[in-house]
Amino acid sequence: MLEALIGFGALFGLVLLRVPIAVAMIIVGTAGFAMLRNWNAAFNLLGNAAFDTGLSFTLSVIPLFILMGNLLTISGVSQSLFTTAHRALHKMRGGLAMATIVACGGFSAVCGSSLATAATMSKVAMPSMRKAGYADSLATGSIAAGGTLGILIPPSVILIIYGLLTEADIGKLFVAGIIPGLLGVVFYMAAVYVTVLLKPNLAPSSHDNIPVERKDIWGVLAVLGLFAIIMIGIYGGFFTPTEAAGIGAATAFLIALFSGGLTFEKLFQAGLNCARTTAMIFAIIIGAEVFSNFISYAGVPDALLEFVQSLDVNAYVVILVLVLIYVILGAVLESLSMILLTVPVFFPLVTSLDFGTGALSDPEMVLIWFGIIVVVVTEISLISPPIGLNVFVLRSVLTDVPLRTMFAGILPFWAADILRLGLLIAVPALSLALI
Repeated sequence: MLEALIGFGALFGLVLLRVPIAVAMIIVGTAGFAMLRNWNAAFNLLGNAAFDTGLSFTLSVIPLFILMGNLLTISGVSQSLFTTAHRALHKMRGGLAMATIVACGGFSAVCGSSLATAATMSKVAMPSMRKAGYADSLATGSIAAGGTLGILIPPSVILIIYGLLTEADIGKLFVAGIIPGLLGVVFYMAAVYVTVLLKPNLAPSSHDNIPVERKDIWGVLAVLGLFAIIMIGIYGGFFTPTEAAGIGAATAFLIALFSGGLTFEKLFQAGLNCARTTAMIFAIIIGAEVFSNFISYAGVPDALLEFVQSLDVNAYVVILVLVLIYVILGAVLESLSMILLTVPVFFPLVTSLDFGTGALSDPEMVLIWFGIIVVVVTEISLISPPIGLNVFVLRSVLTDVPLRTMFAGILPFWAADILRLGLLIAVPALSLALI
């Protein structure tokens, strides 16, 4: 147990020294396992982790869904979603920011990446909001917060990884994310409404109407159709999540082709972006597998389970403590790394808890519900200082907007996320109703 505590301390120390998280986990995990066993066993662990991850058929779902999102980005559907939402909400104060939230939600449904959603929508929505007279704080806040929906509304790469870590049904996880994802859109829109109600100077009272062209309608229908194909196919048992990712990527290619925006240069760039993102994710997965094996061998999951059982506290109290741990970790760790590090340790504990009768009497439903909770907490970490990856993605695109302004604009959406998280914990049926 002492070795595990030293390992966590070393990991955080390396992260603070700006060592890439994947490298830090590999170094600490390998060295820690060598302390417990020997160096030969540690290097075998590292080699097997890299080999198994690189050749995993199940993990091929990740690059395929990422490729799907990249292809849809170059097809122009993000602009179609924004234009259509703008047309519907242009009469309201703050309507353009609300349209950004809606467009982010729609794009998330076929992208699966928060960072990609935030980066794409910053190029689509920010010029329009500035032209209309929006304050940079509200504009960037709505884009950064809307981008977080990309890891919850299915298909979600984070939910896929959670399902692989816990062996939970990925199709059920996708379905469980629908209502919480829609709640996120509603709560964010409410945050915009309250913000402009209290500070009217942040947004104009109305906006110029913009026409919706035929291509915009086709873009919206394409997104809805692709989302329906993936969800009906997976939940209906017509194909597996991996097959769904392949079908989604192929369909996205056809959408980009017939939209008229596909060129060889853009196709190459989409493939290159997909390769870079996939390499980053796989490196983190390899590092997390090495580190989690070290932690498991050190006995942390068993010790944690015994400690919580000895406390004899209510199951919901344990969940609240875990959520608090996630909030704290989210302030210093990248979201994917945080999930890969903690889920293997926490999920045996969560499934052992007694929630009494009702929806959470089934351990499988507990696992799915906890997955949604974890992803919502991860959403919060994406816009929380000092890491706030979505904010830093925006900063890389909008270099003229100070970070202080962006984080100030995030506050109403952060509060909305806390309220949504509390509601999802208190009412598990919101996550499990559609399963």
